[in-house]
Amino acid sequence: MFHNSRRFLMVTAVAAMTVFATPSWADKGLMTIIVNDPSNPYWYTEGQVAKAQAEKLGYSATVSAHKGDTNTESQLIDTAITNKSKAIILDPANADGSVGSVKKAIAAGIPVIVINAELNQSGLAKAQLVSNNAQGAALGAMEWVKAVGDSGNYVELLGSPSDNNAATRANGYDTVLSQYPDLRQVAKEVANWDRTQGYNKMQSMLQAHPDIKGVISGNDEMALGAIAALKEAGKLGQVKVGAFDGSPDAVDAVKAGTLAYTVMQPVAQFAAKAIDEADTFLKTGKTGAAQEKQLFDCVLINKDNVAKYTSAFKLSN
Repeated sequence: MFHNSRRFLMVTAVAAMTVFATPSWADKGLMTIIVNDPSNPYWYTEGQVAKAQAEKLGYSATVSAHKGDTNTESQLIDTAITNKSKAIILDPANADGSVGSVKKAIAAGIPVIVINAELNQSGLAKAQLVSNNAQGAALGAMEWVKAVGDSGNYVELLGSPSDNNAATRANGYDTVLSQYPDLRQVAKEVANWDRTQGYNKMQSMLQAHPDIKGVISGNDEMALGAIAALKEAGKLGQVKVGAFDGSPDAVDAVKAGTLAYTVMQPVAQFAAKAIDEADTFLKTGKTGAAQEKQLFDCVLINKDNVAKYTSAFKLSN
């Protein structure tokens, strides 16, 4: 009897230690967060904010990256299914090409919340949380005209064609800039959101059009590449550059005066909100949002308010 009692007490003690040693998130399960490429500070912030919010709400969380490749994305979705994820937060690789991966997750009973880049098919994701790219592009283009003036030659750097955001921003720029007939776009190049590509494309455009007054860019990384090329060519003082994202490096360039402005996407806001909506859906069967697609307005950052940029993709009041 004594031995049995002692064994029972030992088992109870071990069980108690196991309970206390188990992290609190284990009760709620796993949230899988899939972003594009965390070497870009925008996508890094997106993943880290979402992960921190998931853990705050009592989940475990993993962050992985498809780097714009739909095959990799599909494999990551398979892993999420195998790991019995409670929900998937996805920044899709391709507006059309990611639909199959999302359908696969849904078939496995896992809700998907899409962030940053849209799917071209509605009714699949439980929510799509994205920056108001049209509003942000108009905001940026108006500031760009202030910096460049209403006449002269300019060039444009475009993001990845597989991302609807690239076209939305380009169209938003054109809507504003087309109102100025003496502003002439003499070249445009796809640089796929990448700094090195932005540098290379800027070099070639500058050789063909050495008299440009401005560069308008679909994101910060391409703009920062363009700035490097302009600086190397001794043209940075004569050419104004505008950007989009609000990354820390771009903000530093605004402070330094090498970048006229950047349009900040509220990625820290909607990445956290996506987790909140996933959590609400898992509890209630609804996200709590009025509609699937939710737009978050962008904010202009220029020399007037750059001091209020207190941390990555956040402005203080």
